[in-house]
Amino acid sequence: MTDVTALRPGIDREPLPEHHRGLGGRLAEASTTPGGAVFVLVAVLLVATIVANPNFGDPEVLIRFLGRTAPIAIAAVGQYYVIVSGEFDLSMGAVISLQVVLAGNMIGDDAGMILPVVLLMLLLGALIGVMNGLATTVLKVPSFIVTLGMMLALAGIVDYATGGAAKSNPVDEFRQLGRGGIEDVPVLGILPYSLMILIVVCAVSVWLMRRPYGRTLVAAGDNAEAARLAGSSLVWLKTRAFVLSSLSATLAGILLVGYAGVHPSVGQGYEFTAITAVVLGGVLLGGGRGWVMSAVAGAFALELLFTLLTALDVIDSAWRDTVQGVIIIVAVALGARAWNAGRRPSRRRPSEPTDETTQPMPTPGTNTGER
Repeated sequence: MTDVTALRPGIDREPLPEHHRGLGGRLAEASTTPGGAVFVLVAVLLVATIVANPNFGDPEVLIRFLGRTAPIAIAAVGQYYVIVSGEFDLSMGAVISLQVVLAGNMIGDDAGMILPVVLLMLLLGALIGVMNGLATTVLKVPSFIVTLGMMLALAGIVDYATGGAAKSNPVDEFRQLGRGGIEDVPVLGILPYSLMILIVVCAVSVWLMRRPYGRTLVAAGDNAEAARLAGSSLVWLKTRAFVLSSLSATLAGILLVGYAGVHPSVGQGYEFTAITAVVLGGVLLGGGRGWVMSAVAGAFALELLFTLLTALDVIDSAWRDTVQGVIIIVAVALGARAWNAGRRPSRRRPSEPTDETTQPMPTPGTNTGER
C-alpha cells in the first residue's frame, strides 16, 4: 500500500496516536476524574459499612437499602438536568411535599383513584417545571430566586392545606409502589419496585443525555451564548430541564408515600440532599460538566456515608445537614479544581522546522505576485 506521506514530499506528518490501553486502563483513567472517582468512593464506603456492620452485607438488607435510597437517586437525576445546564432548582423539596399531601387527600381509601391522581400529579409537576423554566429564561430572573420563591409558595400551600399536621395515608395499593416489590426472588428475597423504577429512570436518562438534547443541554451549561449562536433555543432547552426536575420530584414523592406516609414535612430539605448528591458525583456546579450516572452514584455514596457514620456511632442524625453542607463545599471546591485542571492546554515543545519551512523562497515574479 502506498504511504500517504510519500504523496506529499517535504511534509513530515506525525502518526496518529494509538490506544494501547485495555478496558482496565481506561477504567483506571476514568476513576481519576470527578465523575469517575465517586464510583470508587461508593465501593470504599460499601466495604467500610459492611466491616462496621456485617449484617449490612446480607443481600436482603443491601437490596432494601438500595430501594430506600432510590427516591433520593431519582431526585438527584432531576437536579442533574438543571445543574448541568447552569441553573438551580430549590423548589424540589416543596414539590415533593405538595405531591405527597395531594396523594393523601385525593386517593384516600379508593384504589380506583390511583391512576387519575398519579396522572394529575405528573401534570402538576410538569406545570411547576414550566413556570420555573419560563420565569428563568423569558423573564431573566435567576433560577436561584425563581425556585426559592416557588419553594416558599408551595410550602405555604401545603401548610394551609394540612395545618402542619399529618393526614391519613392513601390506600395500601398506592403505598406499595414505594415500599413493596417482587417477593420470593432468589438470593435477594425481594426486588423493590422503587429500585426497578430507578433503573428505568437511569436508562432513560442515559439515553436522553446521548441524544442531541442532552449534548446541547451540557453545551448550554458550559457556554450559553455559544449554544444560542449555534441555533439552540435556550428557552425551550432549559424549560425542559426544569420540567424533568419537577417530574423527578413528583416520582420521588410517589415513592416516599410508601416509606414515610403523608406528612407536610416529607420532602423538606430534599432539594439540598439532591444537590449534595449531584456535586458529590462530580457534576460542576456551574454547568457544562458531569455525567448523569455519577449523580446517581453520588446519592448512594451520600446514604452509605450516613449509614457508616451511624454504624460507628460517630454522629447523631441531627448532624446530617451539617455534614451535607461540608460535603457541598468540599466537593464543589475539589470538583472545580479537577475540571479546570483537565481543561488546561498541555504545554508543547516547539516543533522542529519541517522541510516545508526550510525550502528556498521562490524567485520574485514567478508565483508571489512581486515584480
